[in-house]
Amino acid sequence: MAKSKKNKSGEMSFLDHLEELRWLLVRSSIAIVIGGCIAFTFSDFIFDEIIFAPKRGDFITYRFFCDIATKYDLDKSFCMDELPFEIQSRTLDGQFSTDLWTAITAGFILAFPFILWEFWKFISPALYEKERKYAVSFIITTSLLFFLGVLFGYYLITPLSLNFLGNYRISAVVKNDIDLQSYISVIKTTAISCGLVFELPIIIYFLSKVGLVTAAFLRNYRRYAYVIILIVAAVVTPPDVVSQLIVTFPLVILYEMSIFISAKMHKNKEAKTE
Repeated sequence: MAKSKKNKSGEMSFLDHLEELRWLLVRSSIAIVIGGCIAFTFSDFIFDEIIFAPKRGDFITYRFFCDIATKYDLDKSFCMDELPFEIQSRTLDGQFSTDLWTAITAGFILAFPFILWEFWKFISPALYEKERKYAVSFIITTSLLFFLGVLFGYYLITPLSLNFLGNYRISAVVKNDIDLQSYISVIKTTAISCGLVFELPIIIYFLSKVGLVTAAFLRNYRRYAYVIILIVAAVVTPPDVVSQLIVTFPLVILYEMSIFISAKMHKNKEAKTE
């Protein structure tokens, strides 16, 4: 394993930084492969109880919205036995490659805290001594936000998207036989994307620290951000206010948290300057 080399001033050269980055990627890749191997051994459970669960009408999200719709006499599109489409594999290696890449995706999710730790070790030399003490808090907070985002994407956005896309019809002539990789791609992309979106407060923290984003900028574009959030919520949810609010509320909280964090960083910078 490479050891960092420092010059007489105690600073690493550009090539040394590249070497550290290379080993960061190597160690992170090994962690993902190990997590993928673990996930591969439980592939039956992952596919039957996780991947294909949102296709069944008894999925917890569908039952939740069905109960709300029944209670308040709203749209009952979630009250169903199963989504109206079949899943098929149209290539010889389709099921094997899907199993393999799904395991790697699961490995990435499992290894995410370790990847964060490696990232923290890489950037820690550029931080103040006081900031380096927050390593554990950084890992826990960032991992928690990522896992919450993955759960949000899987339990809320994914079933809403599948219900919308699976029931969408341009004509009664067209029958929906969904390709396996297309179905898996929706679930993986949604879960990972939401996990990364939930990292918005952490991203804003670092952008505010280097001066690329300010609280004033986020406040000025708040109305546009809210419009985008409402449009996304309107597309993936049934036409009722309750469902749209359930999707909108967590995203609005994330945006407001980002504004608060950016404002806090700005105050700290002003205090240090004074």
